[in-house]
Amino acid sequence: MRLFAIFIASAALCQAAESAAGRWEGVVQIPGHELKLIVDLSQNDEHEWIGSIIVPGFGVKGVPLIDRKPRGGDLLFAIKGALGNERAGLAELQAHLTADGHLAGEFKQGGNSAPFTLSKTGPAQVELPPKNTAVVKELEGEWKGDYEMMGYARHATMKFSNRGAEGAAMEFTIVGKKVNNVPVSLITQDDDFVTVKSEEFGITFEGRFNKAAGELKGTLSQGTLEAPLTLRRPTP
Repeated sequence: MRLFAIFIASAALCQAAESAAGRWEGVVQIPGHELKLIVDLSQNDEHEWIGSIIVPGFGVKGVPLIDRKPRGGDLLFAIKGALGNERAGLAELQAHLTADGHLAGEFKQGGNSAPFTLSKTGPAQVELPPKNTAVVKELEGEWKGDYEMMGYARHATMKFSNRGAEGAAMEFTIVGKKVNNVPVSLITQDDDFVTVKSEEFGITFEGRFNKAAGELKGTLSQGTLEAPLTLRRPTP
């Protein structure tokens, strides 16, 4: 009898997941204004939620969602990079499936929240996130550089390492008013062009590795802000 109950519960969860997967469209009811919202939800091979969001009114298109996995059956996603900042944190969507087949919940940003109701309009249009590549051996190890953003000097440290089939990994630290250990979501190298992304912090570094000069020179962007950043090996 207990095994039968577990089977029924598992079947219900699978059915709920299938119902939540798809493209959802509707509006957020901001006071005095309706904001259009398009959300794509799917699951990868490990049955983890993957998704993206389009908010035409804010110029947000195809921004990935972070699955926060709350308890109680609701869906909770943070919006990577867009619509958030260091002080207020990431914007979030908390939602549940309604009895009439809609996706309803709250859009949260900077301590404010607004209700939304979305209708399924078709299959999800979510692309699987790219995977890390390896970096050349000469790039492995520690690199340091300084840049300025919003009037404050900041010091960046990137430490590359290769991990076989998993590609490259990195320890990324930015020191400004405080020490920030930056979670890295993607590292790729294509010829001499290197890309490092932190979706959670909304940070992207794109630069070219010059082996002869011993430098990694490029641009660090965070949201709409950009700053030149050149990294070199630390002086012994």
